[in-house]
Amino acid sequence: MAKDSKKKKKLKRVFKKKECQFCKDPSIVIDYKDVNLLRRYINEKGKILTRRSSGACAKHQRKIANAIKNARILALLPFVNR
Repeated sequence: MAKDSKKKKKLKRVFKKKECQFCKDPSIVIDYKDVNLLRRYINEKGKILTRRSSGACAKHQRKIANAIKNARILALLPFVNR
């Protein structure tokens, strides 16, 4: 028996990188008071989405995370969705 016949080919997936919507349109401002914008970057459990899934660049992801944390402290957003 040959080992080559048993091996399966591994397929590499190529993902299309999402573009940062804040870099595309500089008129959009990240603010802790804009709850509708921030809800897009929180999953159903209340966790902040990663850069990979949100499509934001590193600079804007940091601003989003800080805005979400500020909104949580002021009770505009929940810490945990139950």
